[in-house]
Amino acid sequence: MVKCGVKWLMISGLTAGFAVVAQAEDLDVGKGEFQSSCASCHGADARGKGPVSDQLKIAPADLTMLARNNNGVFPADAVYKAIDGSKLPPAHGIREMPIWGDRFNPIVNLPHYVDPSYWKMAGPEQNPDVVVQKRILAVVDYLSRIQQK
Repeated sequence: MVKCGVKWLMISGLTAGFAVVAQAEDLDVGKGEFQSSCASCHGADARGKGPVSDQLKIAPADLTMLARNNNGVFPADAVYKAIDGSKLPPAHGIREMPIWGDRFNPIVNLPHYVDPSYWKMAGPEQNPDVVVQKRILAVVDYLSRIQQK
């Protein structure tokens, strides 16, 4: 009986270990969010040379240089606000970058578009604003990790 218990304990431990490894590979939500929402303009490497960057009036920023251009400190709050964009006063005019705070919110986009990754970030009872914050924070975290020294 003890041998059988130890065997099952080892099997369940291995199974849990494999699940953790598989989950870790899928865990970089920020990178995935960046690739799906930002890379077309900023490039897969975030250096500002995405496939549509030549078609824009204002060249996309090299997002790997944010800390270097800010005395070595990653400006997380400024990056969050730039991505969100929904708090900008209308008097500041239009901006080249989409307002991701609205795009990430499935309720704002409901008649036209329901973002499939919404349900990966939250359960059905989750507040859409919380989901928007999580998605933007995931991108901010990813960008903070890819800064050039």
